[in-house]
Amino acid sequence: MNKDMISHLPEDLIRKILSFLPTKTAIATSLLSKQWRSHWMSAPKLRFDSEDYENEHDENFSKIVSESFLSHKAPVLESFHLRFGLDKVDPIDVGFWIGIAFARQLRKLVLDFLELQGSFIFPSSLCTCKTLETLKLRNQILLDISSPASMKSLKKLHLSYVFYKDDETINNLLSGCPSLEELIVDRSDEHTVEFFTINVPSLLRLTIYDDNSEKEFLGYLIEAPSLKYLEIDELRCKLFLLEAPELVEANIYGVPAIISSEFHVSLTSVKRLVLDVSPLKTIYPPIGDIFNQLVYLEMYTREALWWDLLRRMLEHSPKLQVLKLVDEYRINPDYRVCGREWKKPKYVPKCLLSHLETFVWTRYDARRENEEEVATYILKNAKQLKSANFSANPIKPKELKKLAERREMFRKLDGVVKASTSCHLVFK
Repeated sequence: MNKDMISHLPEDLIRKILSFLPTKTAIATSLLSKQWRSHWMSAPKLRFDSEDYENEHDENFSKIVSESFLSHKAPVLESFHLRFGLDKVDPIDVGFWIGIAFARQLRKLVLDFLELQGSFIFPSSLCTCKTLETLKLRNQILLDISSPASMKSLKKLHLSYVFYKDDETINNLLSGCPSLEELIVDRSDEHTVEFFTINVPSLLRLTIYDDNSEKEFLGYLIEAPSLKYLEIDELRCKLFLLEAPELVEANIYGVPAIISSEFHVSLTSVKRLVLDVSPLKTIYPPIGDIFNQLVYLEMYTREALWWDLLRRMLEHSPKLQVLKLVDEYRINPDYRVCGREWKKPKYVPKCLLSHLETFVWTRYDARRENEEEVATYILKNAKQLKSANFSANPIKPKELKKLAERREMFRKLDGVVKASTSCHLVFK
């Protein structure tokens, strides 16, 4: 029972274990024995957080990080993660550490700035690593890139609440990343940029969260001919122009006017679509089969008049095979949405006649406005339907009287004369 089992593990495995620890903790293992003195020096990842040194003197954090780099022996550095504030770190030291990491063929760099006031400037000189594959910059970091970057191996770029000196900074950064495959842009109110231009031929995945409501910011201009996956959340800008002919999957949350005439053209190739938008703020495109490749649609029903958007989506998605409706979890289950009645399509949509096979409704409640009418319509008209799954919120022990209501709700659906004789109905 007193045997030291971990010391007998293979050297590579010990280094792997240490790489998951903050470097401060990894260094502390050097006190265990002579054998452990050098293990941390070969760990392929370095991670420092200035908040871990709150009890140290201000000058000690920079000194410890510098000495750690000088003692570290790994020829290739997989990752360098630095979480810091300028109260403990001199910006010159940060540049010095990154320079050493670049010389060690760094693969991944994460900089997380802690201060709410002030900023750390990330200059052009730090955009020259040829081995870097992942770059993540977070919080109050100012990008000042006056000339094209040179990061030929960069595949993942995450920019979370960073600042940009100007529009040219964005262009210089992205144009210097010819292998970029994944881009995450997370922005809030920040007025130095008029247009956020993304012109990256290699880009495969793009995620944008942007609740910027500044008048100076006009919007996004995106040209991504290889883009496969798009996620947008809380977009409030005036303009969103997207050219992505190879787009396969799109997740759209909280975005007004998202199905606009400028945007819908880029959705014609989409096969999977998740929509959580307000129908009251949606601008509809001209009549036509705009989603003619769509096979999977997931729609949230929390907003008023969601059924109008559903009707239009069914009419414009002739090849739809899977339809999933998700209602918002409500503290008050008796919540009602005030709107108008469900307006059936003038003609039964093509997808119901020949393609829809799976219908799922999460947190279904027939007491809420139009839900029973919508469910009945789909069951009565979906000729190829193979399965229909309805789930409702669980009943609490104090609400057992609602069990009879729940059974009656499902009994009505079970009694609907279905267009498909092979449909398997499931209630949860």
